[in-house]
Amino acid sequence: MSEKDWAGPAHGLLAGRSVLVTAAAGTGIGYATARRCAEEGARVAISDRHERRLGEAADKIAELTGTRPLAVPCDVTDQSQVDSLMDAVAEAHGGIDVLVNNAGLGGTASVAEMTDEQWDTVLAVTLTATFKATRSVLRHMIPAGRGVIVNNASVIGWRAQAGQAHYAAAKAGVMALTRCSAMDVAEHGIRVNAVSPSIAMHAHLAKVTSDDLLAELSAREAFGRAAQPWEVANVIVFLASDYSSYMTGEVVSVSSQHP
Repeated sequence: MSEKDWAGPAHGLLAGRSVLVTAAAGTGIGYATARRCAEEGARVAISDRHERRLGEAADKIAELTGTRPLAVPCDVTDQSQVDSLMDAVAEAHGGIDVLVNNAGLGGTASVAEMTDEQWDTVLAVTLTATFKATRSVLRHMIPAGRGVIVNNASVIGWRAQAGQAHYAAAKAGVMALTRCSAMDVAEHGIRVNAVSPSIAMHAHLAKVTSDDLLAELSAREAFGRAAQPWEVANVIVFLASDYSSYMTGEVVSVSSQHP
């Protein structure tokens, strides 16, 4: 299926909802999620630290859906910027119904050779920033008595891969954060779930990953190919919608990977 097919006709699954997607610039899962949410009727806001690419993503979503999302530059590792982002979206959209924590950073290094900086940077962007954004958005969701948070984890949080100790530890942490925070906020009518993709192909991934590794990872999939970002985005939309109203603390694998 091509990008133009996406999920077929929209069904209004997020009609009237305010949705914020972090790390949504570029061509990856965040961008695809923002577009799918807009197609499903949401008032969408996107953030990214890459201001130029963020504007380009907003323009493209506007061209494809007829509505331009609110675009707010934000470094998700900076709590003051995260708080300002949440306040800006809540003010513009009358609240925040859904937060998609998509920000993450990878890299390759063996444990023996990994530097403190490599470890700290990956954990800061992938795990700690997810915590900071979750804590910040709850300032708006708890008083409202409702809300949905969807985190982007990874199958690498479950499965070992050489050179990925920092990223795997961070994504396993996202899974644990998802489960525990879901228990903390259930009494407030807030749900917290996560998706756990294996490999989703997009232009940025192709730039930073060797062809040989991409071919190897794709070959492990039952379908013999990587997922398209919109295939992961569709599951995120499901978790953000009322169709998953009884799900919380769950980590949903979006993968066809076999042992």
